[in-house]
Amino acid sequence: MSRVSAPRKLRRQLYFSRTELSLILAAYSARVAAGEWRDYALDHMNGMALFSIFRHTHETPLFVIEKKQRHPKEAAQFVLRDRSRVLCRSRSVTDVIGHFNKLPRLVTG
Repeated sequence: MSRVSAPRKLRRQLYFSRTELSLILAAYSARVAAGEWRDYALDHMNGMALFSIFRHTHETPLFVIEKKQRHPKEAAQFVLRDRSRVLCRSRSVTDVIGHFNKLPRLVTG
């Protein structure tokens, strides 16, 4: 008789809180007003929430803010990625958003 193991309990869906999303959208809207960014997407996976930022709608994201939580009892970690690397890791979304101020900005003349 073969024994079939029970499916592994899936991690719960992770979301950005209202406060986190407000902070992210405030930073996003400032860059939209400056003409640097144009679109965003929200995605949710088991144990992870993603806010992707696009320069043009049909491109790959310029930046992705990830909120990860491996275990419900541990604090979430925020990660800022560009297309190829991790730019910043923090337990605070404000630290990750603050990293945008260190990035080069589009200058129009």
